[in-house]
Amino acid sequence: MHAMHSRLDLNLLVALDVLLDEESVSGAAYRLHLSGPAMSRTLARIRRALGDPVLVRSGRTMAPTPYALAIRPEVREIVERAGALFRTRPDFEPGRLERSFSLLTDDTLVAVLGPLLLDRVRRAAPGVSLRFLPEGRDDHRALRDGLADLAIGVVGEQTSDTRAEPLLTDDNVGVVRRGHPLLDGEITPERYAAADHVTASRRGLPHGPIDEALASLGLTRRVVASVPTFSVALLMAAHTDLVARCGRSLHAPLAQRLDLAVFDIPLDLPRLPVTQTWHARHDADPAHRWLRREIGHVARALTANGDQKGDHKGAGDEYAGSHAV
Repeated sequence: MHAMHSRLDLNLLVALDVLLDEESVSGAAYRLHLSGPAMSRTLARIRRALGDPVLVRSGRTMAPTPYALAIRPEVREIVERAGALFRTRPDFEPGRLERSFSLLTDDTLVAVLGPLLLDRVRRAAPGVSLRFLPEGRDDHRALRDGLADLAIGVVGEQTSDTRAEPLLTDDNVGVVRRGHPLLDGEITPERYAAADHVTASRRGLPHGPIDEALASLGLTRRVVASVPTFSVALLMAAHTDLVARCGRSLHAPLAQRLDLAVFDIPLDLPRLPVTQTWHARHDADPAHRWLRREIGHVARALTANGDQKGDHKGAGDEYAGSHAV
């Protein structure tokens, strides 16, 4: 292993390039700001690594060996390419970017956020494509293994190798079909609890913060179905008397497309923080930073639209929510 690292030492390549250019140990030492003995030791290391004398005494000068002459152009190219990696990057131009990004998020977010994000991306970077992937039980591993570039949604505890940026803090609203009996009169905690409910949980959990808030009031609700995504919950609510819930900014636009009635939940619930999360290796990637900025713009637009209140007021206008995960 030590021998392998010696052969891969880029400092030796730089020294070899200068030695072949100068054809002199003293000349190379001067250019590299080394002493004569230090340069001689470096040449000895190069000879051992290549298995070739590289430079041999020829009268009062030194001459490169046939092998050294053969590899001289390649050595110069490698050194120049390595040096280019450390030079200042050119200004990033989205319009010239050719790349595909994979985003982990739930299907309802895709339906709401996707069209807005695609519109911005297509106008600024026609060569970029987006792949929306379903959330899983271990999104951190997908980011770490390079299976996804970003995860958007409610995340749990962060790992040391991931980064997170808040996008918005959403409030939960209730949704029912038009003409639902719950809309006939003030929506109190008692009437809300008495209805049949459908929950959205990718882990299949039937209970969550709503049930805890109801329990603090001495109330319980009947959850008759648990589905994996909010879009399925909204579709079920559109065709039954079940009560669903969704985020005001994130999911309510889809609820409105389904002609569902949106109302304020009359409970004191924690708010819902939505973030975008990525692996630390993408921190300095200009293309990745650009995409994160575009997602931030779209999230702010959703928040601005979500500030419009629901079309049926409940007992409390100040409320909040959380995914049942």
